[in-house]
Amino acid sequence: MNDRLLADAVLVLHGLFILFVVAGGLLVWRWPRLAWLHLPAVFWGAWVAWFGWECPLTPLENQLRLAAGQAGYSGGFIDHYLLGVVYPEGLTRAAQIASGTFVAVLNLGVYALLLRRARRLKQR
Repeated sequence: MNDRLLADAVLVLHGLFILFVVAGGLLVWRWPRLAWLHLPAVFWGAWVAWFGWECPLTPLENQLRLAAGQAGYSGGFIDHYLLGVVYPEGLTRAAQIASGTFVAVLNLGVYALLLRRARRLKQR
């Protein structure tokens, strides 16, 4: 039972991490010091997508599920849990690279706006 709970906790953590990577820039608007956590998370998320790596949380969750007597899954977190929502046609290498690029460009835009706001406040 503990392994199942830990696997579920890893699942939730993994989902929250992905959400933080994609939308964490909005939190940085409110708490600018959070950028010190968000920027490395964005870098990691984009890097994993660009190079097709597997996040270490995926095998950890699978090991815990197997230890709990549940079936693990092949592929990555996005493949298993979000593929139908995020990539209805299937996850291709090009789509994976595009998702990493989307995350990077989205967050670059957010940080550009944050820097612009900081400069305005400093000039006042």
